Amino acid sequence: MDTSENTTGTKMTLKISRGNNLQGKKADSCQTFLRVEFDGTVLGESDKKQVDPVEKCVDFDFTCSFHCPNDARALSDISHKPIILTVTELLPEEKKVEARTAVLGQAVVDLLPLLQGQCTFLSTVALNPVTRSSAKEIQNSSSKQRLIKDFKPQLSTLEVCVSVSDLVLSEAELSASNLLTVTVETAYSLPESWMLPSGPAPFTYTAALEVPLTAEKDQVLLFCEGQFKAGGHREEKGRQRKRPHQALLVPGNHFLPDAFFQAEPIYEEDGELTGLEDQEFRNEAETTKSRVSWDTEMHCFLDAGGTTRLRQTIAENRLWPVEIMRSSASLAKIAEENLEIPFHGVAFVDVGRLLYPGVSHVRGAYSIHPFSEVELQKKAKRSVSVLKEQARDAADLGKPRAVSAAGSNKGKAGKHLDGNNKGARDSKEAAKKQPHNQSRIASSVTDSLTEHELPHVNTERNTYVEARTYIIIEIALEKPLVPKTSPEELARRVKELIPPRPPLPAGPCRAERAVLDFRRQIGNMETMVFEQCNELFGTRWEDSVDCSWKQKQTELRGALNVSGRYFTYKEQLKHAVVRIVRDKMQHTEPFGNPQELQAFVSKLYVYLVEEMHIAVNETSSDDVSNEEIHLSVSQLRHFAREANLTGDYQQAVRYYQELVVRQPSEPSHKFEWGSHYVLTGDYMRAKECFHDAVSIQQAHQPSLMMCGVLAMMFEHYKEAQTFLERATQIDPTSVVAWTLLGLLHESQNESILAERSLLEAQRQLRAKEAKEQTQREEVKKDKEKDKEETNEKEQQENEEKSSLACQSPTVDQNPKCADQDAGAQEKPPAQSVSSRSAPSKVSSTIYTETVQFLLQNNALQIAEQALSQELLWSLGDRSVSYRLHLAMLQLLRADYCSAVASLREAMLNSNQDADVWALLGHCHYLQGAISDAQESYERSLNSLQQLSDSHLVLLRLGSIYLKQRKFEKAKVVYLQACERSPSCLTWLGLGTAFYRLDELSLAEEAFTNANHLNNQNAEVWAYLSLICLRSGRHKEAEQFYKYATRFNLQNESLLKEFSELQDQLLVSRLDSCFGASSEAGCKYANTVYEDIF
Repeated sequence: MDTSENTTGTKMTLKISRGNNLQGKKADSCQTFLRVEFDGTVLGESDKKQVDPVEKCVDFDFTCSFHCPNDARALSDISHKPIILTVTELLPEEKKVEARTAVLGQAVVDLLPLLQGQCTFLSTVALNPVTRSSAKEIQNSSSKQRLIKDFKPQLSTLEVCVSVSDLVLSEAELSASNLLTVTVETAYSLPESWMLPSGPAPFTYTAALEVPLTAEKDQVLLFCEGQFKAGGHREEKGRQRKRPHQALLVPGNHFLPDAFFQAEPIYEEDGELTGLEDQEFRNEAETTKSRVSWDTEMHCFLDAGGTTRLRQTIAENRLWPVEIMRSSASLAKIAEENLEIPFHGVAFVDVGRLLYPGVSHVRGAYSIHPFSEVELQKKAKRSVSVLKEQARDAADLGKPRAVSAAGSNKGKAGKHLDGNNKGARDSKEAAKKQPHNQSRIASSVTDSLTEHELPHVNTERNTYVEARTYIIIEIALEKPLVPKTSPEELARRVKELIPPRPPLPAGPCRAERAVLDFRRQIGNMETMVFEQCNELFGTRWEDSVDCSWKQKQTELRGALNVSGRYFTYKEQLKHAVVRIVRDKMQHTEPFGNPQELQAFVSKLYVYLVEEMHIAVNETSSDDVSNEEIHLSVSQLRHFAREANLTGDYQQAVRYYQELVVRQPSEPSHKFEWGSHYVLTGDYMRAKECFHDAVSIQQAHQPSLMMCGVLAMMFEHYKEAQTFLERATQIDPTSVVAWTLLGLLHESQNESILAERSLLEAQRQLRAKEAKEQTQREEVKKDKEKDKEETNEKEQQENEEKSSLACQSPTVDQNPKCADQDAGAQEKPPAQSVSSRSAPSKVSSTIYTETVQFLLQNNALQIAEQALSQELLWSLGDRSVSYRLHLAMLQLLRADYCSAVASLREAMLNSNQDADVWALLGHCHYLQGAISDAQESYERSLNSLQQLSDSHLVLLRLGSIYLKQRKFEKAKVVYLQACERSPSCLTWLGLGTAFYRLDELSLAEEAFTNANHLNNQNAEVWAYLSLICLRSGRHKEAEQFYKYATRFNLQNESLLKEFSELQDQLLVSRLDSCFGASSEAGCKYANTVYEDIF
C-alpha cells in the first residue's frame, strides 16, 4: 500500500517478509500484526497473521511505500532517522470487554545504505522487547545485532527488504556529496554545583552545534540524552555507540549495530589536554569523578554545495562552538520566561585538521568555558548562541522539542526554522497511533522537558574553569574534504618532470668477453715475461751491451722452458684462444678437409697477433693517470669531500667525474656532485645533477628533497610540492622531508597544510627519540648487567685471595685489607667525575634537524628560513642548538665575526663540546688568527667528547704547526690523520714534517703514499724532487720537477727552495771540481753542469 499522497521524489518500498522466533503470551495460539513508522508518520499496518506454534514464525508478506523528497533536508533525515517496525500481539477477547493488544517487540531499519549508492538491500533485524531493562541488559540486548549471523533459536528477528525505484543519489551527486558524523561522548570533571539538587524535576543535559547542510542552509544538532553517572570507575572500553531519537525507541534499539568506541591513547588525540602534564589529571577525572555520558552518534548528509561550504567555513574559521547546558526546564519555557540558559558553557572544537589531505576524522578532549558572546564572536566569528536560537524557535512553535537528538534546518541568517508544520502534524497523529508502551517512552522525555525550573541565578559560570571540565567529541567525514594524492599519481608527476634514464646497455656479449679475456691474459703474460727478464739480466737489462738481442732471446726461451713457465703460460692462454674460436669466430664443428683447417688456422693466427699487439700497447702505456683506477669508491668520495672543505673545487669535480664513470647507476654520486655545485653557487648545474640522480633512481629521497629545495629557491612551488610530497611518501618517517614540505606551505601562506606537515614532522621526531631512548636504555641495562657480573667475579676472586692471605701466618692481614678497602672506595669517585664532565647532548627540533640537512648540502637560503622558524617556534629563546647552526650558516657565508659571536654565546652553556671548539677554530683559521685557531683545535682534540669529524681539524692544526716550525707536533698530528682517514693531504703533511726533520727516507715513503692517492698534486712532486736532489738522484729529480711544473706548482716557497738547493749543489760540485787539476776539473765541471741543468 502507498501511504503518501505526494508523488514527487524517490519512491521507497519496504517489504517485511517474515518474522522468526516470535514468542507470544500464549504459546499455543498467537495472532500478530505489524506497524511501520518513519519520522513520526505511520506508513501502514499489516493484516493480522497467525504465528506458527511449532516454528514460532509468521509470514507477514507486508509491503508499504512512501515518497522521499530529494532535498538535502530529507536526505539528512534518512541518514540518521530509522524506520521503526512494531510487532503487536492480539490478546484473547473476554466477555463484554474490548480486544486487547500487547507489543511483542520493536525493530529498527537504518536507511543509510540508500545514501551510499545502493538500490536494494536485505536486512535481518533484531526484534527487541519493550520492557525496560538495566543498563547491562540493554547493552546485551543491543549486541544481538552481532549475533544475527550466528543465528540462534531464541532470537526474535524480522526479515526486511528495502528498495527504491531510482537511485537516491546519482553517481555525480554521490561523488560530490559527503556524510558528516558527529559523536558526543562524555563530559568529565563536572562542576561541584552539578551534584547539588535543584528541584523535583529531573535534569536534561544538552549539547548543541551548528553544521552546514547546503550552500545556503545550516542545520542544528541537538544531543539531549546525556546521562549523569557517578565516578569510581572508567567508561567501559569497546562500549557501543547510541542512536539519536532514543525517546521513540525501546531500550534495546538505542544502540547502533557494529559501532563501538575504540580505545585511543591520549597523545594520539587531536584536541586539547594531550600533554604529559594533562594525562594525570585526565586519568583521575575519568576514573574517580562524576561525568555526563551521551555516547550518541548522529549522521548529517551534505550535498555538493554543503560540502563546498563546509570546506570554506573551516578555512575561514577552524573553531566550531559546541554549547553545553544543564536544565530542568524546556527550551521553550526558558525563552518564554526570558531566563538565562542555566550552566551555559561552550567548547571550541578545532576542525582545521579536516582540511589536511586525506584526513577525515577529528577526535579529542576540549575544555568547556563559560559561554560569552564576546568570546564566541572572537573565536568562532558567530554572534548568536545556538541554544538561545533553539529556545526562541521552540517558543515560536508553541511546543517544546520532543525528540532527544534532532537536527533542525535553517538559512544562513539562522533566525527561523524551515517550516516543519507537516512534520509536527504527523508527529501528533503518530503519537495517537502509537502503542501504549511506546507512547509512554516518548512522553517521559516530553514531561521532563515541560517541567518548570526553579529560580536559579547563573552565578556559577566560572565553575567550568575551576573544575577544568572537558568534553570528548568526535567529528568524522565519509570522504576527506581534501583528497590525498596517491603514491602512483605523485610518481607519475615526478616522472613527467624528470623522465627516468633509459637502462644502460647490456654488458659485452660473449664474443666481446672472449676478446677481453684474451687481452687480459696477454697482459698477464707480458708482466711475467718482464719479471723473468729482470731475474736474468737485472733491472737495467735494456741498456746492457754485453750480449745481442738474439742472445738474450735465446737465453730467455731456455730459462722459460727450464723453469716450466712456458708451459704454464701456454696452458693459461689456451682457454682464452678456445673461447675466441667458439664465441668470436662461431666455429664449433670439426674440420673434415685439411685445406679448410689450414685456412682457418691462418686466419686465427692473424687475428690473435692483431689482438696481441692491441693488448701490449694497452699495458705498455706510460700514462701516469692510469694509477687512479686503484682508488676505491669510498676513497674517492672522501677525497672529493676533502677537496670541497679545503676549497680545491676543480679537484673535487675530477673526483666526482671519476665516481660517476665508475658507477653510472649510483644516484648518490650525482647527489653529492649537485651539493658541490650548490656550494659554489652554480645552481643550474646543481639542478642538473639532482635531476640526473632522480632520473637514475626515481625514489632517491635525498635528491627529491634537494630538487624541491632548489624549486623553492626559484619559486617553482608546484614542482617543489610534487618533489617534497613524493619524498614524504617514499619515507614517511623522514622528519626533514615533512619539515621542508611545511616550510613550502608556509611560504605560500597555506597555514593549515603547513601545520599538518609540521605536526607530522614533530610526531615522527618524537617516535624517533622514543626509539633511540629505548635503545639507549637497553644498552645501559646490558652494560650494568655486564658490570654486575664483572664485580661479582672480582668479589669472588678477592674473597679467595683474602681467605688465602688470612691463612698465611707471615702476612700482615690488616694493612692489605685496608688497602683493598681504600682502593674499592677510590674507584667510584673517579667514575663520577668522568660522568659529570661528559658533555650534555644538544636537544633537537624538527627545524634543527632540517637545518643540519640543508647545511650539509649548502642550501643556505632555505636553511636561514628554517632557522627563523626555529626562533619563532621557541618564542625567541636562542637555544644552544640554534646558536650552533646559526654559527655554521654564518661560517659558510664567510661571516666569521658573527659566527665567532654565536659560538661564544653557545659556549656559555656548553663549553666542553668538542664540535663547538672545532667550529670556533675554523672561524679563527679562516680569519687568519692562527694562535686562537691553534688553541681551539687543541681543546677540541683534547676534549672528553669525541669529534664528529676530526679530519679537517687535524689537517689545519698540522698546517699551523708546520708554519710555526713545530715539526714534531706536526708529525704527531699528521700521523693521527693518516691513521684515521688517510688522504693525499695527510701524507703530504706527514712527509713535509719528516722532510723538515731531515728524515728523508720516511719523508720519501710518505710522499710516495701521497702520490699513489693523487698523482696530480704538484707539491708532492716538488718534495720528491727535493729529496732526489739531496740524495744525488739528479735524473729522477729532473723528472719529478717536470711533473711539478706540469701540474702548475704555485707554492712560491717551494720554488725558491728548489732554486736555492740547485744553486747550492752546483756551487759545492764546482768547488770540488776546481780543487782538482785544471784539465780534468774542467771536464768534470762540464759533466756536473750538464747533469744539473
